[in-house]
Amino acid sequence: MAKHNGNRLRIIGGQWRSRQLPFPDVEGLRPTTDRVRETLFNWLQPYLPGANVLDVFAGSGALGLEALSREAGQVTLIEKNQKATKQLQDNIRTLNAQNSSIHMGDALQILPTLAKAFDVIFLDPPFGKGLLPNCINTIEQHNLISPNGWIYIESEQALTELDIPKHWRLHREKKAGQVMLRLFQIMKDTA
Repeated sequence: MAKHNGNRLRIIGGQWRSRQLPFPDVEGLRPTTDRVRETLFNWLQPYLPGANVLDVFAGSGALGLEALSREAGQVTLIEKNQKATKQLQDNIRTLNAQNSSIHMGDALQILPTLAKAFDVIFLDPPFGKGLLPNCINTIEQHNLISPNGWIYIESEQALTELDIPKHWRLHREKKAGQVMLRLFQIMKDTA
């Protein structure tokens, strides 16, 4: 049995509420805090049941596993770090989450290979790496978000300039410490 370093992630709602899962020490991995997840999932709750969800920088799985716990129909997780991916696989097995899949590798290389649009996308990349602009462009170019879908972006507060497509309407925004939370809804093109 693998030894764990004591890092624990608590699922805060849904079928696995209060369930604690381990996550590894990995540079740049910072699970979304309970308080931030509570806010985000309060915003998203009406849209989650049955939703097809993509967690682009899965890390500990805080967002993707929370979505599964709250009745998402399918969750796809992308994680580059091998240690984090292995722990995600173990946690998914522990939860017996049949409606999930994990892609290990660079998000910007994996995103174009995904052949379906998602109802909800979580973009919570490692801070200070400049990954958001390319992710936003790739999601747009490959039509990875459903009409009327939702995109959650978590970034460092210092990141003030994001080139957001015009049809992404800011639905909610909040600051939490040094973190900025933004939830966008994709508006159907009526032209």
